[in-house]
Amino acid sequence: MDHIEDTLQRLREAFNAGRTRPATFRAAQLRALGRFLQDNKQLLQDTLAQDLHKLTKLDSAFIRKEPFGLVLIIAPWNYPLNLTLVPLVGALAAGNCVVLKPSEISKATEKVLAEVLPQYLDQSGFAVLLGGPQETEQLLEHKFDYILFTGSPRVGRIVMTAAAKHLTPVTLELGGKNPCYVDDNCDPQTVANRVAWFRYFNAGQTCVAPDYILCSPETQERLLPALQTAITRFYGNDPQSSPDLGRIINQKQFQRLRALLGCGRVAIGGQSDESQRYIAPTVLVDVQETEPVMQEEIFGPILPIVSVRSLDEAIDFINRREKPLALYAFSNSSQVVNQMLDRTSSGNFGGNEGFIYMTLTSLPLGGVGNSGMGRYHGKFSFDTFSHHRACLLSHAGLEKLKEIRYPPYTAWTQQMISWALASQSCTLL
Repeated sequence: MDHIEDTLQRLREAFNAGRTRPATFRAAQLRALGRFLQDNKQLLQDTLAQDLHKLTKLDSAFIRKEPFGLVLIIAPWNYPLNLTLVPLVGALAAGNCVVLKPSEISKATEKVLAEVLPQYLDQSGFAVLLGGPQETEQLLEHKFDYILFTGSPRVGRIVMTAAAKHLTPVTLELGGKNPCYVDDNCDPQTVANRVAWFRYFNAGQTCVAPDYILCSPETQERLLPALQTAITRFYGNDPQSSPDLGRIINQKQFQRLRALLGCGRVAIGGQSDESQRYIAPTVLVDVQETEPVMQEEIFGPILPIVSVRSLDEAIDFINRREKPLALYAFSNSSQVVNQMLDRTSSGNFGGNEGFIYMTLTSLPLGGVGNSGMGRYHGKFSFDTFSHHRACLLSHAGLEKLKEIRYPPYTAWTQQMISWALASQSCTLL
């Protein structure tokens, strides 16, 4: 076991150091693999013959995209319409029958999806099932051919465990703490405008919103008045009366978020009103990474600022944590942005921009590691809900041309087979 741990640690350290990322390294590895096949051709043929008595060739192939069958879509409450209909479009377009489980927390949208949507769709291939956690757990006991879940990593593990009992493939769109690095070389007002808009949009209840800022103490001092200016510009002197600022979904989430206001020190905002489930756009400073606000996804209009001394320290801070669904970097230097992109991993990345990429159907949405697996949006949704079936069609005749592949193998037939294999782009040994 020590040998296994040592090997895994060595490989993970190499990956974390960026050893495998450069295209030159990848190309060199592939060339080395090619040399292995070429230099050991006879050895490999002999070993295959010894183990399996096997030499097989794929002539040509195509991919047929087919529906999986019965698909389950479990939707969240924060964007209860968009995050329900977008995957539904892909599942229906791919030809699947769909069971839709809307969130019971967004009650008004749940009612419309359950009562109005079925009036428009052929219910022979579509159904809406309602309920809370207990009903969802019962639903997951049944076999589905594909499951797409959007929600927290905790519930995602429950969904994946249930799916594993039936070997059902899954797409998990989960959350996480999305870092936002702000370089010293930046225009603070431009950064503040963009960060504030994306942080406080939908009252911060967005899975790809920037969750916290990493910057130097000097940049923090420049950024705070700029953030205050942006918040006042967007929501006025009294954000609570602004029609453009949302509210927290329910009392449970409100109480959770209000407790987080005690972390660090409130530099901007901090007000709350339980009767309206209102929490003001808030910025926290002097935040320690051990505090609760840095231990969980905030999912609300609270933005902590954590001090780092350099880009390297920021990257190390990010890489010590679970891989986020999104990561953002702001700098006038493209080199800094590219360093952050090259040396970290996240589901999505925004350089000098927020989650505007969500509006682009040419880009997929998907997490990595703790923030999820799989992807969808636009054509990616169709592909996600389609089984990519590898197919080979051969002519019923022309047997004489194919006899070369049959044993017994002479030196001449082996030479012809080797030539044919070398000329094909797809081979199977």
